Amino acid sequence: MWDYSEKVKEHFFHPRNAKLVDQANAKGDVGSISCGDALSLTLKINPDSEVIEDAGFQTFGCGSAIASSSALTEMIIGKTVDEALSVTNQDIAEFLDGLPPEKMHCSVMGMEALQAAVADYRGEIVEDDHEEGELICKCFAIDDLMIKRVVKANGLTTLEEVINYTKAGGACTSCHEKIEWVLEDYFAQEDAEKSQPAAAVAIKPETDQAVGEGVWQIVEAVIAEVRPAVMADGGDIQLVDIEENVVFVSLTGACTGCGLAGLTLANVEHKVSAALGESVTVFPVQDAHTAHKKEATYDV
Repeated sequence: MWDYSEKVKEHFFHPRNAKLVDQANAKGDVGSISCGDALSLTLKINPDSEVIEDAGFQTFGCGSAIASSSALTEMIIGKTVDEALSVTNQDIAEFLDGLPPEKMHCSVMGMEALQAAVADYRGEIVEDDHEEGELICKCFAIDDLMIKRVVKANGLTTLEEVINYTKAGGACTSCHEKIEWVLEDYFAQEDAEKSQPAAAVAIKPETDQAVGEGVWQIVEAVIAEVRPAVMADGGDIQLVDIEENVVFVSLTGACTGCGLAGLTLANVEHKVSAALGESVTVFPVQDAHTAHKKEATYDV
């Protein structure tokens, strides 16, 4: 029998927000009933402030899935969309005073449902990873890309941990060898990246002749808006340089190697593009303090 905390039991027997939100303008569906776990998350987001005013869930799954979904809704109601996106599966588990290792996949499912709901709210199309990823676990339809994302976000190192966090390989053992190959490939890529020499990156030029002062201020204002949520999660983001249609930023602290760093960058990219009225790419670089100076231009 699993060793559940009192808080997990409380949220299982008395779940919060187990409902379909009335007048919801965001919805995220993950998992499938055929695989044993499914979660539908609905949100009511204020379009002016982007504050999540209400959240509800419908879950088909075990007690940990219900508790994790309940905890997630409690954690994000009252937060802005950006603040909610900083919630990780580890945060959900900690909110519940821990989950059994074998049930950590339930917290991952909650985090993915939130990301899907935000993408729905913003009108973004979430691509199907299976179009590019290799299917590893047929029982639960888990591909190598998802495994690598979860491994990176949670610092996993073993087959057992992958099973606990993704359910891949949990129904039978036929894919265990493939999962180990994915782990080996992931760590080989990590080692290769670490062994590469540090690349020189751009920093803000000493003059504003190339980069319009107004453009720089607009981008800085967007990043200043996002920083509090990032810093609340132990990380930081700073503007480094602007070159043509590329905005260079540095991610430090908990953002380094975080599985949700991509979402933070996508959020900044979306906001900067909207503020400037044109498509802009946000690209992460090394800390500006270690960079070399470089002239930059931005066409407006």
